[in-house]
Amino acid sequence: MSAVWLQVGQCGNQIGQQWWQIITNTNQKEMYPFCSLDGKLSAISVDSEPKVVRRLQKQIKRKVFRESNLIVGKAGRGNNWAYGYHGVHSGNEQNLFSQTMEALRKEVERKDCYCGTVIFHSLSGGTGAGLSSRLCETIREEYPLGRILSVSVVPHQSGESSLQHYNSLLCLSWLQRYADGVLLFHNDEVLKRVAALQEKEMAEASRQVSFASMNTYITSCLAGLLHPLRIFTTQSGISMGMEPWELLRSVCPIPALKFLHTAQSSTRESYLVVLATCSAEAVLAAVLLQGKSPAQHRSTALLAVARGPQEDSFILNHALMLRKLKQAYRYPLSSLAPPDHHRHTLTICANHSSSADFLQRVEQRAKVMYKSGAFLHWYQRHGCEGEEFGEAFETVRSVVKEYSHLAD
Repeated sequence: MSAVWLQVGQCGNQIGQQWWQIITNTNQKEMYPFCSLDGKLSAISVDSEPKVVRRLQKQIKRKVFRESNLIVGKAGRGNNWAYGYHGVHSGNEQNLFSQTMEALRKEVERKDCYCGTVIFHSLSGGTGAGLSSRLCETIREEYPLGRILSVSVVPHQSGESSLQHYNSLLCLSWLQRYADGVLLFHNDEVLKRVAALQEKEMAEASRQVSFASMNTYITSCLAGLLHPLRIFTTQSGISMGMEPWELLRSVCPIPALKFLHTAQSSTRESYLVVLATCSAEAVLAAVLLQGKSPAQHRSTALLAVARGPQEDSFILNHALMLRKLKQAYRYPLSSLAPPDHHRHTLTICANHSSSADFLQRVEQRAKVMYKSGAFLHWYQRHGCEGEEFGEAFETVRSVVKEYSHLAD
């Protein structure tokens, strides 16, 4: 695989840990595309605090992480985008950004063909939002031909931090300028989805949903979209159709519209018709969580990836699935990939106008705080002035406007 994988901040590294557990538990041929020629993962892990990175290092087997790619600081970034973006100016802490870029440069040089970077991070944390924004900007400047795919975790609407609306606004504006695609995973949506799955499988509606189970769902969606498909593998062992950039070509045909909704449903039923019915309804329910009826939204592009033990069954019986997806997402065509997994799973990735609701909510809540001057001195002390906020507001508003035209 031509990608370098970069996980930033506590949330990004926790997702990365779950992701690499999936990858390292596969056979060597399936793991090969994620590694350099020496067998080490093409992954860089960076956080301003060492705890999560050290835990990741211990729990991923085979010692496949390169020690020089585990980059940690000594103190957090206070849930402050400006602190994460600009960093501190004393001691070894100022090297966090430069060490990461140096590690990225070396990983790029190890590639026969570098085509881009995948970034795991959150929108609300100081490191996850701020440092990832700066890394995204610099990677775009230094490797302009490479693609950037962001896997971004959206905080709960009820609030995780008093600064989350500022952090999300600024990070989203940076992603709009410098990334090629943004896979959004809303904590509220993931929480409800995992709770529903636990209730169905364990018959324990009161069971508490853990962060680990939420991260497992997110990485399961990523695996549904990005894990190599055996049916596309040539005799030479090269898998066709597994690059993240093929996802971007499918679902980001319009450069200005790059925020993506992802959902997954799975079943152990043997009949694919059952999968088609249940999965289409499940992913439709996920869209409804965004707050509007399906009639008020449209998709500019849609990718559906089905996986299962019977490689031919989906291709032979996909008419029902197509009908339901067209109805749910209001898009005339779907890109379909054959199944390849122990369970029947359907993963949907849609460039959907419901993203405008989320972006507008972030912009409006941040504006209320900004007009009252709330917490602005926390950003000013780290070099974030009114000009950066002004550009961020304008960028996010322009994206909302573009998606609104799509829904009309």
